[in-house]
Amino acid sequence: MDAQLRIEQALDAALRLGESKAAPPRLVAATRHAVFPGGARIRPRLCLAVAWACGDDRPALADAAAVSIELLHCASLVHDDLPCFDAAAMRRGQASVHAAFGERLAVLVGDALIVLAFRALAEAGRHAPERLGRLVATVADGVGAPEGIVAGQAWECEPKADLATYQRAKTGALFAAATAAGAQAAGHDPDAWRGLGDWLGEAYQVADDIRDVMADPALLGKPIGRDEDLDRMSSARELGLAGAVAHFDELLDQATRSIPDCRGAAALRALVQSESERLVPKSWVSRIRSGQAVPAQVGG
Repeated sequence: MDAQLRIEQALDAALRLGESKAAPPRLVAATRHAVFPGGARIRPRLCLAVAWACGDDRPALADAAAVSIELLHCASLVHDDLPCFDAAAMRRGQASVHAAFGERLAVLVGDALIVLAFRALAEAGRHAPERLGRLVATVADGVGAPEGIVAGQAWECEPKADLATYQRAKTGALFAAATAAGAQAAGHDPDAWRGLGDWLGEAYQVADDIRDVMADPALLGKPIGRDEDLDRMSSARELGLAGAVAHFDELLDQATRSIPDCRGAAALRALVQSESERLVPKSWVSRIRSGQAVPAQVGG
């Protein structure tokens, strides 16, 4: 089955765990609004790609790991868009959850997605109960304190923070969880795969910083210029656009080099390369290096 279709079907099945005639209809609608349509789904794609490279002997568990990662990512976006953080009216080309359904439901949707993520893992755990404990811990580490998404958001509330530490927590931690969880779901050592997630996750955040300056908001699907508006740390602000692009390239090179020798190595290298062009197109790089960087007509 195509990985994208596999992910979408697994996400739909996970959301159905929280749906019934007894459920509040607007909560159900708002939860689906937060998950569909999706973005690039890079985190679950990465999780499944690593599981496949490691044999994918428990596909139901790999699906659940991928789904849990994506649901937790979606939850973080719902909360990130709230007025108390980014006050973003758009996400993935449509109204953000709080803009469409109100702040109260947005908070509840984020909470519900977190619960559904771990419920999906629990439901699939019967296929390989001996792997479930460590898998749950890996996913939880990517989300909570001291170094997961929660910590990343919390660093924005501090008067001062180290940029690399902030970016590793806000974005890199869930990428590392995705690669490690993919390996664990297939019964392999997660430590061999964490490097790929770490490097790619940090690169993704640097790219997001560049896109916050360069991208067309209509095609990107969310507002740009928020780092500047909110006086928030970013690679583009600290290093300049040219420096941020150089750092992005270095991180992607490290990500590629970290891929273990396995049957899926070529596919994973191709995935990293395709993400490189999607996130920071060569046309942007040329304009940045020539000193002609202006908002581009390229989306994400």
